[in-house]
Amino acid sequence: MTDTASPDTAPVRDAMTYDVVIVGAGPSGLSCAIRLKQLKPELSVCILEKGSEVGAHLLSGAVLEPRALDELIPDWKEKGAPLTTRAGEDRFLFLTEKRAFRLPTPPQMHNKGNYIISLGVFARWLAEQAQALGVEIYAGFAAAEVLYDDKGAVKGVATGDMGVGKNGERTAAYQPGMELHAQQTVFAEGCRGSLTKTLFEKFGLRKNCDEQTYGIGIKELWEIPVDKHKAGLIIHTAGWPMDSQTYGGSWMYHMDGNTVSIGYVIGLDYQNPHMSPFQEFQRFKLHPAIRKYLEGGRRIAYGARAISEGGLQSLPKLTFAGGLLVGDTAGFLNVPKIKGNHTAMKSGMLAAEAIAKTFNTGHAQGAECGSYQELFDKSWLREELHRVRNIRPSFHKGFLLGFLYSAIDTVLLRGRAPWTFKNHADHTQLKKAKDAPKIDYPKPDGVLTFDRLSSVFLSNTNHEEDQPCHLQLKDAGVPVRINLAEYDAPEQRYCPAGVYEIVGAEQNEPRLQINAQNCVHCKTCDIKDPTQNINWVTPQGGGGPNYTSM
Repeated sequence: MTDTASPDTAPVRDAMTYDVVIVGAGPSGLSCAIRLKQLKPELSVCILEKGSEVGAHLLSGAVLEPRALDELIPDWKEKGAPLTTRAGEDRFLFLTEKRAFRLPTPPQMHNKGNYIISLGVFARWLAEQAQALGVEIYAGFAAAEVLYDDKGAVKGVATGDMGVGKNGERTAAYQPGMELHAQQTVFAEGCRGSLTKTLFEKFGLRKNCDEQTYGIGIKELWEIPVDKHKAGLIIHTAGWPMDSQTYGGSWMYHMDGNTVSIGYVIGLDYQNPHMSPFQEFQRFKLHPAIRKYLEGGRRIAYGARAISEGGLQSLPKLTFAGGLLVGDTAGFLNVPKIKGNHTAMKSGMLAAEAIAKTFNTGHAQGAECGSYQELFDKSWLREELHRVRNIRPSFHKGFLLGFLYSAIDTVLLRGRAPWTFKNHADHTQLKKAKDAPKIDYPKPDGVLTFDRLSSVFLSNTNHEEDQPCHLQLKDAGVPVRINLAEYDAPEQRYCPAGVYEIVGAEQNEPRLQINAQNCVHCKTCDIKDPTQNINWVTPQGGGGPNYTSM
């Protein structure tokens, strides 16, 4: 409906009521919905997805370990799951600037029995399975607000208003958001969820855990010559171009149809404000061990996404009155495996089992599903995360120490060390610009390496032009007064989409220009900004990248 009231009048929002509302149609949210309908078919379940379609905002390497899928849909092969490329040979390389040394593949990175997939395609198949069970899925609707009842329990979410102009006033196309009420609301927003951040604060969900630490993954799809392609080949690298203090590594997965997925993950606790993760990935492709696969090929897609790397000790409290957290919005990634899809799926399934138990009591409205934590503690998911909990934080002291400790922890201790290392907040780790060396990145050649704007074009990113900026500054003076003065405006480099620019410096009137239309929703700015001055909120529903095959 259209509200023609004045801008000062609160919008009149329609409401729809379900038993369970799930925010996010990724692997965790979809698995939660499927498992819930398997357990209690009578429940009404709705999923909201901010992307234009299911899978539009999903980005992953991706090699899928089918353990959770085997449990969720045992006959997935008969149902046509898009798992067609079996993982084949594993190679692990340590790179110097010009050479590559093959090392034994770490045990966690063996991929026998796994599949190389497109996560977006896989999610669309999961969505079909969910819909066949009666789940309603609404894509293109961004959940923008958490709703609470008079006791302070979550009672659902509201989608954002549509047709609001840049100046914040309603246009002729204005439509108020829709409220979706539920007895239980599941937040499956992915890494650094915009609503989940508010839940952390309201319910104190991070009081008894470490800071979350993150990485940024930058990915491209390439078509390569037939003679260079080997379906199922999996290559991972460590070393160059990272310095000895920076956590990072690459992947190259040979998919079907002469395509390869290639990408780089860099820990967002890096220290040098002059570093550009995008540029590091571009120059990585020039290494002789990598370029030999890409030469003669063509790039066909691009994307970027942050991932939660903190592991077990950084998991927040998972439940609160009226809702639960699942998937990467909580942080279930297994970092040494470089896999989070099977763990996200399992978390969604455990959440569904807890929700079903709560509904069996007859008092699900606004209740806290405490059995979720108990189910997690008894699951293979917790055991898997517990075994690798010290791997990522061991790199906080540098690559060499982290590499050596990881070998000892994996081979000798087998993940059973009596200690647990702590994590730190990424935004606190940057050195001042004057204390860090500048980096001279090569200019893109347009053949193997590219600039950010041409890359964003391949991500199919689109936002309605006349809408409020979804990248909000808490203090408009901070970008120049602090970020530029002390850190040489690192937002110009950590953003992989060219969203942030310092303009006017030549006239001695520098200011931060935000090109919000370029945003690929990676959330890096929300994480890495040294003053935590940038707040990422949802744009109008359907905006952002469209990763059709990523």
